[in-house]
Amino acid sequence: MTATIGAGVVLAFLCALTANLGFFFKYRGANAVAPVRVRHPIASARALFSSRAFAVGMLVATGGWALHVAAMALAPMSVVQVTLAGGVVMIAVLADRVFGYPVGRRQWAGLWLIAGALALLALTQPAMHGSQSRFSPLAMVAFEGSLFGIGGLLIAGPRLRALGAHRHSGLMLAASAGVLFGVSDTAIKALSGISLAHGPLALIASPWLAMAVAASIVAFYASAKSLQEGEAVPVIAITGTAMNIAGIASGILVFRDPLPASVLGILGQSLGFVGVVVACALIPAPVRSAGIEHRPALGGAAA
Repeated sequence: MTATIGAGVVLAFLCALTANLGFFFKYRGANAVAPVRVRHPIASARALFSSRAFAVGMLVATGGWALHVAAMALAPMSVVQVTLAGGVVMIAVLADRVFGYPVGRRQWAGLWLIAGALALLALTQPAMHGSQSRFSPLAMVAFEGSLFGIGGLLIAGPRLRALGAHRHSGLMLAASAGVLFGVSDTAIKALSGISLAHGPLALIASPWLAMAVAASIVAFYASAKSLQEGEAVPVIAITGTAMNIAGIASGILVFRDPLPASVLGILGQSLGFVGVVVACALIPAPVRSAGIEHRPALGGAAA
């Protein structure tokens, strides 16, 4: 692993810590204001930012986003996303030790599993040079279009009351937000390669800039709504998990990140990726959060 890629991994780790910290602040803030309403996006955004906790969370998350962009400019997409997957470990630590939300044995078992899976991925990762920012436009369109469709279906899912989907609306919205954040991350990764090849001015005419902005806006509202309708640890973990899976997939399918050449290497990578997914599925087990204020009517503010 080159020094450049190593720096990208460090930035990705700091991004994971910062992003998860921001999520917990946003969770407290979102639950202190009126519910997000699709028909009133401006009023909903105003209500969210009227909460000091949510505003602080967004500021912290913005710092995490900057670290994420820098990490993707330095390291391959799959390497960055695998490092971010380790951030799921921090969710339980922050929840239990900092914010006072209980974490069960199943979540802690997931922590040990994800640590082992990430170690396996590190040991079997093939040598790579540069940020692996080249991509096929056709593959990008197919991948981004598919993820946008999946995100839209997950947003619409809670309305399927006949199937009982509304009972899991928080988790479905969290998954949608994660998928759409993955759409934005993939577009940003493509933009970093375009900027290096053609200069910053080329970004203005790139369709991937519009894709990144659109996905980020929809993901913002879906994430805020999920934080209001779900519990802290499961919702935050599901969002991160969906984003990580989307990012890892885009690294392999869109940016053609290399896989190991040997059979043992491929087996190790496969087990590592499966371990990350299984661990992320274990961590968001149902837990009850405490100390959440009742939301006021639309237009109310809370600190």
